[in-house]
Amino acid sequence: MYDFIKDPSIYNFVRGPLVWIAFLVFIGGSIYKIREMVLLAKKEKVVYPYMDLKLSLRSLLHWLIPFNSRNWRLRPVVTTVTFLFHIGLVILPVFLLAHNVLIYESWGISWWTLSEGLSDIMAMIVIGCCIFFALRRIFAPEVRFVTFADDYLILAIAFLPFITGFLAYHQWLLPHKIMVILHMIFGSLMLITIPFTRLGHMLYFFLTRAYMGSDQGYRHSKDW
Repeated sequence: MYDFIKDPSIYNFVRGPLVWIAFLVFIGGSIYKIREMVLLAKKEKVVYPYMDLKLSLRSLLHWLIPFNSRNWRLRPVVTTVTFLFHIGLVILPVFLLAHNVLIYESWGISWWTLSEGLSDIMAMIVIGCCIFFALRRIFAPEVRFVTFADDYLILAIAFLPFITGFLAYHQWLLPHKIMVILHMIFGSLMLITIPFTRLGHMLYFFLTRAYMGSDQGYRHSKDW
């Protein structure tokens, strides 16, 4: 098994074609899903007439600030973990030094990166948040009641790129190159599945929050 994964062609494939496939599926799938949502909204006569830029931005800004809404304040632990998780999930892959180096080697593009120490801390936070969410689904009755097998699968898809990246950086458990290959495979898998699973809420959040904020604004009430 190890000898097969150590084959240079495997590394070249996951670093090259697989990454391209993942990005193409992610971008194409995201465009398709957003387009489908927009077309569906056009069919519903109660959506676009309620959309208002000022009310949409008000709602978006309010919900993006930690503890700004009453619902966030009622669950301080969950709120803290949720915000830390999403910040790490978005910021770390984009500004990680190792990713920046690969992008520069491939396309000659580079930008500001996080320090290795801060990246390590953020990776541990994301990993810890995933474990927290898993344990919450197991032990919190109100969450366990609405938890199904695919919830754990989606959580695993988010968890695996970070744990394999963390282990690869520290060169723990498996040989370094094998762990790097696993990290790239799981990272590509996450990109591919985003538009087609509930991970896609990263695409829909702004649209749904804009509508809810606009709708409640016209009703002269707040959506928080």
